[in-house]
Amino acid sequence: MVHVRIKELLEERGRTKYWLNKQTNIDYKNLCHIIEDETNSIRFDTMEKLCTVLECTPNDLFEIRPTETD
Repeated sequence: MVHVRIKELLEERGRTKYWLNKQTNIDYKNLCHIIEDETNSIRFDTMEKLCTVLECTPNDLFEIRPTETD
């Protein structure tokens, strides 16, 4: 499963979702869905905005985690 690491990156930088919203102009509701791993896709332009503002690469934004099995 692909995990979006935005929450971790914000914590490392001492920033908030609200700050990221203001910097990227991404709709707050959509941004929260991305941060909470409640989305199935992210547009390239959104990924570019996130990387630019967070000063990171797409590699920093995502990580692969093992899928939990019951």
